[in-house]
Amino acid sequence: MQKVDTKPLSGFIELLPEWQAEFDRIRGEILAMHHAYGFISIDTPLIYRRDLLLAKAGGDTEKQIYELEKGDTKLALRFDQTVPLAIYVANNSSHLAFPFKVSQIGRSYRGERAQRGRQREFYQCDADVIGRGELPVAYDAEIISLFHDIFTKLKFGDFTIRVSNRRLMTGFLESLNLKEEQLQKTISIVDHAEKITGEEFRTQLLANGVDEDLIWKLMDFLRLEGTNEDILRNLTVMNIQNEKWQKGLKELREIVEILADRPNVKLDMMIVRGLDYYTGTVFETMLDAHPKIGSIGSGGRYDNLCDNYSSEKFEGVGASIGLSRMFGALSEIGLIEPSKGKLVDVLVIPVANEQMEAANKLAMGLRAEGKKVSVLYGEARFSKKMEQANRLGAKSVAIIGEHELGNGIYKLKDMETGEEETERLA
Repeated sequence: MQKVDTKPLSGFIELLPEWQAEFDRIRGEILAMHHAYGFISIDTPLIYRRDLLLAKAGGDTEKQIYELEKGDTKLALRFDQTVPLAIYVANNSSHLAFPFKVSQIGRSYRGERAQRGRQREFYQCDADVIGRGELPVAYDAEIISLFHDIFTKLKFGDFTIRVSNRRLMTGFLESLNLKEEQLQKTISIVDHAEKITGEEFRTQLLANGVDEDLIWKLMDFLRLEGTNEDILRNLTVMNIQNEKWQKGLKELREIVEILADRPNVKLDMMIVRGLDYYTGTVFETMLDAHPKIGSIGSGGRYDNLCDNYSSEKFEGVGASIGLSRMFGALSEIGLIEPSKGKLVDVLVIPVANEQMEAANKLAMGLRAEGKKVSVLYGEARFSKKMEQANRLGAKSVAIIGEHELGNGIYKLKDMETGEEETERLA
């Protein structure tokens, strides 16, 4: 009989236990920080009616979704967590306390060609603050502060959170008298500017109808450097009389003031975030020593979260860590390594079946102390049982043999140092 191919589909990943343990640890650290900031966890369905899921989607999303059918109903798997959040808020707004601070950590699915950094099944860690009506800009700063504390805790190395404002960029482009149809295309070109050469950047802008002298003005704007205060000063003296520009500049000033004790937060006009639903603050998090990896966490302000699902206005600010992408990229360069054992704290080994009852009782007592404890059942050579302890990376092994049981004791062996202690059985 021919055996079935059991390899995962392309773009779907299975991790070995020691890698899964590290993945879960990082996910747990992110969730713990979400909760420390007062974000409340929710979970949304994986499957929606196709028309509901695509009502707010744009671009190539329709080509990328995984579609399902049940009877005459066309269904689809969620492709991110922002659209499900919009649906959730629209459905439950009368039961929620606003501003609604929400944490979502879960899987999403996109049926696109699997490649490095782009998987078909992936985990995202999202944090959003939703306001009924207007939402103070201070929440933008809080999201950035949350990311600062997450990446400080994860200890992946020095990082920079690069912050700008879409209103500022839009106001600047409007002051150059660009036409409406040129604005979004220009923002998209700027969003990819660091991935192309200066000449390619110039060529793309010329093709978009931006005159040579305007390109130089745009490049001077994008290249603003110095401290946050220096950049704010330079933006102010530009004295652009545009409503969006003035509002964006005011919001940037407020964020810089709130985050003055966060030296990793830097103003950077190159950050625009190409997605057109961003309307105000935008930011990206970069590892200083590994710029080629790109952003490991990003987000921004959006003014109309539920416009397709509700007549009410819900402003929001949110950010996401693509956990699967980040985990893969940082594993490749050695910043993330498999868990050094620690899959269990204690492996309890009864030498023979006669010690099984005592082993179970000991395990229950150790679990009550908060330890991760496994009991190794079955008859086998003692050396085989110790091999299992090494595979699990147990911190210590509790051994109960005939002698130990007869004397009401067990041996506790530290698997790292080899030292043994004798403890009393309860």
